[in-house]
Amino acid sequence: MLNNSLAKIFKRRQTDFYIFVANILIMAEISISNKDWARVKIKLQRKYNHLTDEELQYTEGQEDSLVSKLMDLVHRDRKYVIFTLKKALVNIDNNRL
Repeated sequence: MLNNSLAKIFKRRQTDFYIFVANILIMAEISISNKDWARVKIKLQRKYNHLTDEELQYTEGQEDSLVSKLMDLVHRDRKYVIFTLKKALVNIDNNRL
């Protein structure tokens, strides 16, 4: 009985830990300043013309929520969204995505 309770607690904490690590990795994967976001947003709106300014609101340091929101808006997985954002950032002055 005690072993089952400990196993459940461990599993719950292990899951929380994995979520925590995943969030850190996403933050480490991509960092977007407010200045860069203005250019990236334009590129995204050209590629996905249904995206509005209201849907693409972003605050510096909130990369994880941005990625999650974009996943829903463009119906793609996390890996693709991060790839797309990185591609937009590589040559920020180029208008192509």
